[in-house]
Amino acid sequence: MPADVDSKAIDRLEPDGFFLSNGPGDPAAVTCAVETIRDQIGKRPIFGICLGHQLIGLALGGKTFKLKFGHCGANQPVKDLTTGKVEITSQNHGFCVDMESLKNPAIELSHINLNDMTVEGLIHKKIRKRSRPYCHFDRREKS
Repeated sequence: MPADVDSKAIDRLEPDGFFLSNGPGDPAAVTCAVETIRDQIGKRPIFGICLGHQLIGLALGGKTFKLKFGHCGANQPVKDLTTGKVEITSQNHGFCVDMESLKNPAIELSHINLNDMTVEGLIHKKIRKRSRPYCHFDRREKS
């Protein structure tokens, strides 16, 4: 669906959930999508990566900021705070969700970037919503 789809159009389709993908630029400029996401929260599961992750952060009442050095490349170390494991990820974004701006105690930080300790994943404990601003690739050989 296009970024400017409204919430009523999504409701008419009755999807089981939806996935918010990547895109360029400042997430704060995509106000139409933020409003739609805000209206969809709690109605169905939402998963966001890259720009989708940042839009979810905004829809949950948070703010985003421009990173001094964007996260670019196929070697970004990210720690999963739920397991303690480190993933090597592929990233290409220049903005980040400000965890301090998310005041809802049901929102948890799930992943952090080990280079600059910024937000790399969010979980909402009361609704089905997860987000990450990167792609994880499993490069282990299969035998």
